[in-house]
Amino acid sequence: MADKHLFSEFPPISTQQWEDQITVDLKGADYEKKLVWRTNEGINVRPYYRSEHLNELGYLDATPGSFPYVRGKRQDANKWAVRQDICVKEGQESKANAKAVDAIAKGADEIGFSICRKEQLQEVNMTALLAGICSGAHPVHFYTGISAQPVLDAFLKDAEGKQSGRKGVKGSIFFDPLGRLAYSGNFYGKSEFPVDTLKKLIETVKDTNHFKVIGVEASHFQNAGATLVQELAYALSAGSEYLSQLTDAGIKAEEIAKRIQFKFAVGSNYFMEIAKLRAARLLWANLVKAFAPQATDETYMTIHGETADWNITVYDSYVNLLRSTTEVMSAAIAGVDSMTVQAFDSAYRHHDAFSERIARNQQIVLQDEAYFGKIVDPSAGSYYIENLTASIADSAWKLFLEIEDKGGYLAAMKAGTIQAQVEESAAKRRAAIASRKEVLLGTNQYANLKEEMKDQIGDTGCCSRSAHSEKIAGPLKFFRLGESFEALRLRTENSGRQPKVFLLTIGNLAMRKARAGFALNFFSVAGFEIIDNNGFETVEEGIAAAVKAKADIIVLCSSDDEYPALAPQTVEAAKGKGILVLAGFPKPIVDELKAAGIEHFIYAGQNVLEALTEYQNLLKL
Repeated sequence: MADKHLFSEFPPISTQQWEDQITVDLKGADYEKKLVWRTNEGINVRPYYRSEHLNELGYLDATPGSFPYVRGKRQDANKWAVRQDICVKEGQESKANAKAVDAIAKGADEIGFSICRKEQLQEVNMTALLAGICSGAHPVHFYTGISAQPVLDAFLKDAEGKQSGRKGVKGSIFFDPLGRLAYSGNFYGKSEFPVDTLKKLIETVKDTNHFKVIGVEASHFQNAGATLVQELAYALSAGSEYLSQLTDAGIKAEEIAKRIQFKFAVGSNYFMEIAKLRAARLLWANLVKAFAPQATDETYMTIHGETADWNITVYDSYVNLLRSTTEVMSAAIAGVDSMTVQAFDSAYRHHDAFSERIARNQQIVLQDEAYFGKIVDPSAGSYYIENLTASIADSAWKLFLEIEDKGGYLAAMKAGTIQAQVEESAAKRRAAIASRKEVLLGTNQYANLKEEMKDQIGDTGCCSRSAHSEKIAGPLKFFRLGESFEALRLRTENSGRQPKVFLLTIGNLAMRKARAGFALNFFSVAGFEIIDNNGFETVEEGIAAAVKAKADIIVLCSSDDEYPALAPQTVEAAKGKGILVLAGFPKPIVDELKAAGIEHFIYAGQNVLEALTEYQNLLKL
């Protein structure tokens, strides 16, 4: 037993005492600017939290399995389902089945089938697809588009001859016309909201207990550049739209709610993602209660997590394993019901058996070896995460109410309100990646110059995207953060030559090394060859070495104090011998340097993407 007097010599310190000491240490610096982090979502995050910061949170007494489900539904363990998604191409049901059976044997708990057909409503050989698979033991999920009803009918008919029977089936039909509206601008090619199809789907599964037929693809928003608050608010708004439309069609709200599942993207903002998913359950529980005051735990928000698309990269793709592992950790700590990990190579090819196995094993290792599957709501009581949960919930709810005031999700999409908000956030994210304020390791920072990808890029999708001319709303614009930098580097690869960047290091040792390192990292992002040096005694010696190396670009690397003397010499010596660049942007002497003939600068905070594109243009790549 711990000695009760162990901490008697350490009297409690009040928050005011901490704040007073911080003020002294800041020496007059602005507290808000120095220590308070303002997230992309507009949430202010304190430098520290204490127990008193929990006093205003109203849900802290809720236990796992109880309303409002912020701590999840599970009470004894945190075992989420490992899902493997498989493409089912036309006439290849048996091939997809073999892959599914193998995945289950190797650790997958459930299977997601993406039904790929050239024509909608085309029959699926369900007997071949589900041979040896019992959905009662291993839930089966279908991504089908407008074929939802015939696929559901075929699935339930196949289940009648199996042990689980029709009533015992588990899984879902992910039918999400509102998500399709965000994706393509219409409802699976139609202009009318398919309320009758949704109603029939719900009626078809009324005798089942564990099968869902409505999806809310919140991941669309994050993968189009939305903030986490926006992703959550739009997901709630879409769920609310389904509840409104279908209750108007005569279906009870609790029956609708228990047939909905949500799919969220899980990005690499570790603690924020944990808080987002906890806040999602909190808000949905209260929203459903408003529609159905007598709702039971069957209306709990079922969350399927999927590692994000927007931050995976083509170059240095093994870094994607690090990204997705932390994303799974966030999802697991938040208590998702199921999870799909995108294969590390999914940005540039259709994943193979190796990358699929790694994706499964990332989850299995976390569950069984790192014990993430053992503890329910491990973040409970964390001053930081509990406050983030409340902050995200509050911000998302405010945005949700704004959308409701505009007529709800469907009206806001048709008016372009949601798309404009997402695009505004996406523009900020693109600017951050271009200036390297946001880092994609191996893509816009610390590139691997030995890597070539032009011959590795192939088809990445399951089904080709059908284009429909009739749109009732503008679709979201999906992108990956690394796309522009990848295009930059592929341009270099496809040019057939690798420009040489010569680092002319001279003068102050510390400064020339620091700026040489910056220049190396700067130009390697575009796939240029870097020629580093230990330093030169004179500018003439450096230029002679650059000419000998057949350099295309010469970067002067020295200190601000030495640039006024070195710049004119270097400009004179480098005439006609390559593009001269100065590493740094010393504002007090920039005009002087420009007057001396320096035209190009590289520096921190610069739009790297634009600068490197300019150099490629100058080199006629």
